[in-house]
Amino acid sequence: MLQIADRLTKIPPYLFMELRKKIAKARADGVDVISLAIGDPVEPTPDSIIDELCRTARDPENHRYPTDEEKGMFAFRQEVARWYDTRYGVKLDPATEILGLIGSKEGCHHFVMARINPGDIVLMTDPGYPAYRASILMGGGIPYNVPIRPENDYLPLFEEIPAEILKKARGMFLNYPNNPTGACATREFFDRLVAFAKANDIAVCYDNPYSEVVFDGQERLSFLAADGAKEVGVELNSLSKPYNMTGWRIGMAVGNPELIAAISKVKENTDSGIFNAIQYAGIQALREESGNIDRMMAIYGRRRERVLATLKKIGIDFNPPKGTFYLWVPTPKGMGSLAFTNRLFETAAVVVASGTAYGQYGEGFIRISLTVPDARLEEALARIEKAFA
Repeated sequence: MLQIADRLTKIPPYLFMELRKKIAKARADGVDVISLAIGDPVEPTPDSIIDELCRTARDPENHRYPTDEEKGMFAFRQEVARWYDTRYGVKLDPATEILGLIGSKEGCHHFVMARINPGDIVLMTDPGYPAYRASILMGGGIPYNVPIRPENDYLPLFEEIPAEILKKARGMFLNYPNNPTGACATREFFDRLVAFAKANDIAVCYDNPYSEVVFDGQERLSFLAADGAKEVGVELNSLSKPYNMTGWRIGMAVGNPELIAAISKVKENTDSGIFNAIQYAGIQALREESGNIDRMMAIYGRRRERVLATLKKIGIDFNPPKGTFYLWVPTPKGMGSLAFTNRLFETAAVVVASGTAYGQYGEGFIRISLTVPDARLEEALARIEKAFA
């Protein structure tokens, strides 16, 4: 029997793969399972984006290796620069400060490979997106969990990180609007983050794929808008969430030119870039489809209110953070995350993500996704209400 690499034995099973297996097994047994666990928009990609893909896919030139290969075609990088300037007031040089990605997730891995040496510590939040830990471990780094708590609006307290950890820390993953909590950062927090990173020679990988998914007047922000942010890190973003393009796999890394060059070197030795036709479709999305963001926020906002109303009926009343299309829901009194998750599955055939899947500080919470069709969401809510009546 062939043995796998030791590095993979350190990585727990990927949460969403395990959830998909659980759902598939239940459905194979005839159970009508409704999943509120995975953040994957069900509304279609806007027609104009699909039309641009089809048009450019018919050009034989686009069937060859992508233009500029791992960097992303210059026209796409120019459009990213325009979008960042328009949306966030951030000026970027498309030649040196922007890199096309096959979704922002690969950027997490490439950041580690570009910055972290074996044995270096990388800071990440707890709760936090599990892919960060996997990327750190595969790159030979050592993850260090920084708790984020509701009493501090789910923002890390840098002063709590021990000095001996900071001496060995070379990188930090942060993500706001935050998955899983939905918390949003502030401009004042970004200023503190930049100062902290400079003082400790820590490179920041700011994962921002939910930048456009905010409610109740919450400001859309880029970490790079802070003074000095480009000196200490990069930001990852994606077209997946704002334009319903999760399956298209197109995103970007932007920011510090030295880090962008290093990530590009990793990428050029890993893959050959994004299919040209998808990049042209991405240009169309960034240039013409800002209205889709407003349409989707109206949909998510309506669903959000429906979920909150149902939770209130079963005794869970809370003030949710204002970001992402998730709700970070406290469990009923006296019931842990796994117990609540299992009860929803066993009594209502509704799947949610246990808070403990995101770290030990996720205990006492579950995560509900709003990316399900309205009719299925209503059915799920009716089942939940009945199960806790």
